[in-house]
Parts: sequence; structure tokens; C-alpha cells
Amino acid sequence: MKAVLLSGGGGGARFAHGLSDILEPGELTVIGNVGDDVEILGLHVSPDLDSLLYALGGLIDSERGWGRADETWNALESATSFGGEDWFRLGDRDIGLHLVRTRALREGTPLSEVTARLTGRVGLNAQIIPATDDRLRTHVVTRAGRFQFQEWFVGRGHRDEVDEVEYEGAVAARPAPGVVEALEAADAILIAPSNPYLSIGPILAVSAIRDAIEHRRVRCVAVSPLVGGAAVTGPAARMLTCMAGGTTPAHVTDCYKGVIDALVIDESDAPAVAHVELVVAQTLMRDREAERRLAELVLEAACA
Repeated sequence: MKAVLLSGGGGGARFAHGLSDILEPGELTVIGNVGDDVEILGLHVSPDLDSLLYALGGLIDSERGWGRADETWNALESATSFGGEDWFRLGDRDIGLHLVRTRALREGTPLSEVTARLTGRVGLNAQIIPATDDRLRTHVVTRAGRFQFQEWFVGRGHRDEVDEVEYEGAVAARPAPGVVEALEAADAILIAPSNPYLSIGPILAVSAIRDAIEHRRVRCVAVSPLVGGAAVTGPAARMLTCMAGGTTPAHVTDCYKGVIDALVIDESDAPAVAHVELVVAQTLMRDREAERRLAELVLEAACA
């Protein structure tokens, strides 16, 4: 069975890990968000691609939910002592990956090819493809001003309420090689329990990707990022309240009109109604077994 997952953020990485546990090698393709990519201390950082790489490769810090396990911070502390920026936390092991990626990009290698090399080094059974090789950056518009995503999310602690989200470069962005082909060959298309505006929105903002999903021949099933109307982590619930008018399953499905056939919601959010089919489950992924159970249920819903 060939499954394609649209993913961003920690929840997406955990869900991808569950899928990789139950699918055969080569059956999972993950299309990763690049809207939150950022340059820190001269290094190109792709946080969502890295979370996928670390989670699928068994390298992620499971307690923090991001970054490498057994991380140290010597390089950042040294850079800070010499006047470098420290608002974005880069660990020593993490920096090693960014050094390799940054050099390859400066040599003209596309991000998708760099990502394929990195996944090959880790020995993943799944394929990770960035949504686009072109520059696409997420910006948020707040009463305090317009901010690049990481400046708002990390630098300002995402304290400002968001009135609008913009995807700079999306109009001209083309899907990375293999993205549309994977969607057209998929037996199931899935959307991870990620922030609809910040993690999935940048992917769907690439018009050829959205078109491929809208003209799908198979079911597309999303997993709600909310449990009991609240986000497990991050500002998803606040953004849905401000931008969609609430945090019910119907408000989540409104973010995916024309894209999904069903939404998997947590049992704490049931009963509910929406314009698509709702599937009730335990969506909180506390451990590896919970990841697997949710992945199995979502695949069943996609094949119904």
C-alpha cells in the first residue's frame, strides 16, 4: 500500500513514525513543510524536515519532541559568547546536519536532493520530500506587525494573536520532483495532526500540490491537531479561534474544504458534525504503541 502524508511539526513527525512502523519499506512518502525554514548563524535550518528525519530515524529527543537526543550545546554557547544570536536553539549534533545541508545548497544542490541524501545516510525506509525546492516562507500578520514565522513562533514565543497567514513565494513555487507523482500513485493520502495554517497550509499553498489532491482518485483523510478543543502543543487552537471562529471539528474541516474526505477526531471532541465524515479515535500519541494504533485507524479510514 502506498501512502502519502502531508506533515509538519512534532505531531506530524510522531504520526509519520507510527505509519512507518506499520507500512512496508518504501510504501510511505512524506511531503514536508518548508514554510518555516530559516537561516540561523549562516546555516539553513529546515525544522520540519529535520523533525521527520530524526523521528523516522530514531534520533529525536522524545522528551522535548524536537532536536536530537543526547544533545549538547557547546557550539551555541561559544557563538553566543562572541556575540552570535541565541534565540533559536541549535544543538551540536543538530548543527552537524545544518552544516552539510547548507554547503550542499550553496553548491547548487536542490533541497529535495539534499534531503534524499540525508535520509539515505540515516537509512530510512520512508521517503521525505520537501513540498518545494523553491523559496517559500510563512509570515504571520498580527496587531504587533508582520513577522517571519520563526521570529514570531520562537523569537516572540507566539504570544501575538494571528489575524492572517501569508505564504511568501507560494504563487511561483513548483512542487519538488516526485511530489505530484507520489500523490498520483498513492493508495491513500493523509494529513498529519499538524497546525492547518502553519504546517499544512504552506504545502497546500503550492497550487500544483493542491490541484493534485483536489483531483485525487483515492480518499484523503486528515487527523485533527486538537484534543478536547485544545492544541496538544503550539498555537493551533488560538489560531482557529481567531481565524476560523472556533475549535470544533467543523472549524478544522473548514481549513481543508475540497481537500479531505474524512477527519479523524479525538473522542473528547465527539459527538460533532462537519461537512465531511468524522471518525472518532484516541488521537493523543503518548507512546509508540499509540502512534501505531492511530496510524492503523487512519489507514483503515482512508481505505474505507
